[in-house]
Amino acid sequence: MSDIYITGHQNPDLDSVCSAYGYAVLKNLIDKENNYIPVRCGHLSNSTKSILQSLNFKIPPYKRDIYPKVGDVYLKSEVPLNAEAPLNDVAEIYEETNPSVMPVFEKGEFYGLLSVDDITSWVMNEISSKGTVEKIPAIKDIMSEQEPPVKVNDFFEEAKTKLSISKKRGLAVYDDNGFVGFVTRRCFLKAPKHNVILVDHNEQKQSIRGLEFANIVEIIDHHRLDAMKTSLPIFIDAEPLGSTCTIVYRLFIRNELRPDEVTARVLLAGVIGDTLILKSPTTTPEDVDAANALAKICGVDLQEFGLSMFARMEGLKTRDPEAAISSDFKKYTEAGVRIGIGQCEVTTLHDLDDYKEAYLKGLDIVKTKNGLDWAVLMITDVMKEHSVLLCTRHRANKHLEYANLEEGIYDMPGVMSRKKQLLPEIIHAVGI
Repeated sequence: MSDIYITGHQNPDLDSVCSAYGYAVLKNLIDKENNYIPVRCGHLSNSTKSILQSLNFKIPPYKRDIYPKVGDVYLKSEVPLNAEAPLNDVAEIYEETNPSVMPVFEKGEFYGLLSVDDITSWVMNEISSKGTVEKIPAIKDIMSEQEPPVKVNDFFEEAKTKLSISKKRGLAVYDDNGFVGFVTRRCFLKAPKHNVILVDHNEQKQSIRGLEFANIVEIIDHHRLDAMKTSLPIFIDAEPLGSTCTIVYRLFIRNELRPDEVTARVLLAGVIGDTLILKSPTTTPEDVDAANALAKICGVDLQEFGLSMFARMEGLKTRDPEAAISSDFKKYTEAGVRIGIGQCEVTTLHDLDDYKEAYLKGLDIVKTKNGLDWAVLMITDVMKEHSVLLCTRHRANKHLEYANLEEGIYDMPGVMSRKKQLLPEIIHAVGI
């Protein structure tokens, strides 16, 4: 059974986290030969975390990267040797498995690695000095000086290089609690590749770190396609719907399955979150049907459920501007311009004057840190279906079709979707 990770994009929002969870539930139902594990590759904003916690399910754990690690290839000790035991104890093990190194323990604690070179060196020294082997020593007495261990989370290539320049045949492997196994040169003959399913995104730059070293086996998404090249054909379900969770629900139906109550609640939260309670222009009839069906399964009133979700959102006045902007921030390159577009949902814009200056400064910091030419933040009032746009300085500002309220701030009545409404306008503005 192989582990297959299902991950949404960096800066995970509700749709990203909920679709990863829901799709893992579905895949584990229909494929008993593999283990599907939902993860997230970014940290949650307080608002997103609060909403997810209210759903009473196990939130997918944070996984920083998918790079091959020592933990993917290390070996465990099957027959531990006693450091005080005579060297004879090694003979039977060596004859059966011909190991290059063997872990040795003393009073239950790891003592070191015994190498076949240690044995050869001792035998040669005995023959050279005495002409024969007169006395069999204890294992610990012939072991050479040990080298520092590697850690389970060390990168595969770094550990491979460390062993390649060492005179040792193997190195001990430790985790936070101590010795767990060892690696030999054979462990590094071929780098392992993790299997990954991408949900709510398909671009490498938006995905988990190390994706270039992994096998992408599926993509479930509702954005434009700019996916990596794959070595083999893969299953892709990319539909122009308002939420990836809608696609996941439809895949349940396609497989003649019904989500359980918890999964239905999680998927509903993803649909409601990405369609802004079905008010976003990205909302399709399929999203409406899915939301109503999921609400029925989990026994909630759709509107009350949505309003209770958004009531948990933090106001921007009390949040750190840089963190809030970065919590749902996507990067694009259009006409040679590196652009960053963030979006924050609020339940009112009446307090905009209280934090607008701080957020304009925060937007400049985010732009600089990400090496961008232009950064914008759309602040959306989900109740009034109204947004404002904060922008850093750039020549494209003057080409925006929105009313300029003051420097760097634009009025966007009726605009709620970054993907369907704002992004096309941004592309148009930089192209002029």
